[in-house]
Amino acid sequence: MTTTPSGSASTAAAPGADEFPVHTVSMPLAPRKFRPGGAGSTPHMYGHIRLTPQTRVIGAQVDGLDLTAPLDAATRAELRQALLERKVLFFRGQQLTATQQREFASVFGTPERDHPFLPSAGDPHVVRLAHDAQNPGTENIWHSDMTFSPQPPLGSVLRAVEVPATGGDTLWADMAAAYDGLSDTVRRRIADLRAVHEIPQAPGDVGAARARLRPVEHPVVRTHPETGRQLLYVNRVFTSRIVGLSPQASRELLDFLTRQADYPEYQVRLHWEPGTVAVWDNRATQHYAVCDYFPDHRVMERVTLVGDRPA
Repeated sequence: MTTTPSGSASTAAAPGADEFPVHTVSMPLAPRKFRPGGAGSTPHMYGHIRLTPQTRVIGAQVDGLDLTAPLDAATRAELRQALLERKVLFFRGQQLTATQQREFASVFGTPERDHPFLPSAGDPHVVRLAHDAQNPGTENIWHSDMTFSPQPPLGSVLRAVEVPATGGDTLWADMAAAYDGLSDTVRRRIADLRAVHEIPQAPGDVGAARARLRPVEHPVVRTHPETGRQLLYVNRVFTSRIVGLSPQASRELLDFLTRQADYPEYQVRLHWEPGTVAVWDNRATQHYAVCDYFPDHRVMERVTLVGDRPA
């Protein structure tokens, strides 16, 4: 027997083997406790970059660097460490060409070539995301890039080329902090589950890419290959179902898990200016591009970095 929030008794049957009583853990009835496991760790000391954290767990602005100039080995190493620690890095006032953006991206990993459905920005490693009245923005949903791939990207480097007069911000959510915020019961239940990731049905180039690329499976809880932290690895765009659960149980559990990105305590928000560059760890975060600038023009250019198979 269970007790409802009002205090009345319920005699609902126990869930079956493939079911998950999401209704018992979904939305808190009291203020949400903010206790991410990584928040108490000792931050790295930086001697070659100026780092200003933007929230307690995610995001930092890096000042004092000219990304068009070569970076020495010590600075490159600290940038990589900062990305692991802060998950998203912001740089202001950087007037990069597509080639310079690709070269800067190589600080963090190997740039990927030829996105399966996004157009090139003149360099095969750089894609262009352009929106206006005829082509409204569609990235306003929490997701990690390209988890439909057997080896999703390590991260991305995004540069603002043209920004609207107002709006067009991007948010990132720390999915390790989101995992830490789950109850022990939920973490035990999802520890060994796997989920299917695929390109959703859509017309045009997206639909053609879907026909070429078969669905893949990734763990619901991924271990970061460099930090060792566990994190939620399902998203609303590319995760279609959880393996071994009934359709209803899969939908309920995915809805609950993907909603963890919605909590502001796990987020950081960036207001773009021309020349702003953001670098994020695609393994540890999800992001959401706010499409509140219609019908204005917004142009961004992105480099993605070769990743590994989630485990």
